[in-house]
Amino acid sequence: MIAVVDYGAGNLVSVKKAFEWLGQECAITSNPADLQRASRIVLPGVGHFSSTRSLERSGLWQAISQAISRKIPFLGICVGMQWMFDGSEESPETPGLGLFSGKCTRFPQNVKSPHVGWNQLEIATTSRLFRGLSASPFVYFTHSYYAPLNGTTVARCEYGGSFSAAIERDLLFGVQFHPEKSGEAGLRLLANFCAI
Repeated sequence: MIAVVDYGAGNLVSVKKAFEWLGQECAITSNPADLQRASRIVLPGVGHFSSTRSLERSGLWQAISQAISRKIPFLGICVGMQWMFDGSEESPETPGLGLFSGKCTRFPQNVKSPHVGWNQLEIATTSRLFRGLSASPFVYFTHSYYAPLNGTTVARCEYGGSFSAAIERDLLFGVQFHPEKSGEAGLRLLANFCAI
């Protein structure tokens, strides 16, 4: 069962429907015990970086950390990906999970923010998440902060500069865009995640 984490915000129903369209058993849950039984965990993020406080209060943050330590495949979407880093300028006092090094930063003032709409990716050929996709698919974004490029970047995007559109290491995956709103390319990515 794929557990889609419900922390009181996020585009949960669309994510669940996308997995169900792929024939996957999927449940939206705010129960930390469900994460212990899940075969995969998805953390869709919408809103502010400081929303991690609601995850901490509910015990979900600890349950996510425990599941990751047990090598359960994990996918962070949008702010869910940003939470995988050390922190963000959006809420400097709020720590991230620290799974990837670096801090998320706000787009420069010379571009419109938030970055909303379709944009093209440049994909690394070694990515398991993007297996079978074209080298430069279009996907749907909506965000004001972005993750830095680093050794785990498997897709980059250009908007006010180059940023990490997707990261992966071992069984940890993150995408800044919304695969559940990215048509065929997004569904293929989610199918790849299920197959890993």
